[in-house]
Amino acid sequence: MCAVALAPPRLSQSTRPERRDRAATREHEQALLARYHRVGDLEAREELVERFLPFARGLAQRYAYMDEPFDDLLQVASLGLLKALDRFDPDRGAKFTSFGAPTILGELKRHFRDKGWALHVPRDLQERSLAVSREAEALGKQLGRSPKPREVAHVLGWPVEQVLEAQQTAASYEAASLDAPAARDDAEGASVGDLMGGEDSAYGLVEDRDAIARSWDALPEVERSVLELRFTHDLNQREIGEQLGYSQMHVSRLLRRALGRLETAVTAA
Repeated sequence: MCAVALAPPRLSQSTRPERRDRAATREHEQALLARYHRVGDLEAREELVERFLPFARGLAQRYAYMDEPFDDLLQVASLGLLKALDRFDPDRGAKFTSFGAPTILGELKRHFRDKGWALHVPRDLQERSLAVSREAEALGKQLGRSPKPREVAHVLGWPVEQVLEAQQTAASYEAASLDAPAARDDAEGASVGDLMGGEDSAYGLVEDRDAIARSWDALPEVERSVLELRFTHDLNQREIGEQLGYSQMHVSRLLRRALGRLETAVTAA
């Protein structure tokens, strides 16, 4: 049995030019970076921005699932790109994209932390909420339905309580207007403000009752009897006078005096 020598695999004709093109592109980008940082060539900087803008756009698209307008995200990512270009040191030999990605992502995260949230939320909780939202969206596409919190927790390797906390935190990202319709499909219906509770007048009654209770024992016994017959048993002044042996006029004076004392106690409270 004769041995057959195996020739090493050859690169296809289409692969070799692609590699040469990529290498030439990297060399040109390095030359532009060197010109900008060593000479301050602003034309080189402008060309670098045009070349790496699609890279910044791709990083901004990671947060496209949020309600934030994508134009705003792209603007923030572009700002991060400019900062990365200014801070990058081509003499260190690192790839610009490896340096620029954390800078651009940092600007995007700072945007959500400082400007996107309607309420102040700690940074770690904001990032956890973003991670849960991103993972829930990806998992929902796989399952064809909204994932359960325990399913998201399993993928992230977190306790279910942390996922639930992050989902509740997401409600703080946007504030709803009180004038907005309570139902999305009913613009003429009640607003959010119409359905909110108002001040309960019963709280004031509780305080008044407490003040009256403290002053009740200080009233003379005859005045307490007149008040009880009038407001508990619903007797009129003539009926009270007949039961207590007083004239209707005297009963009227007793009522005014007792009510005046109770009113003074409530006002003082």
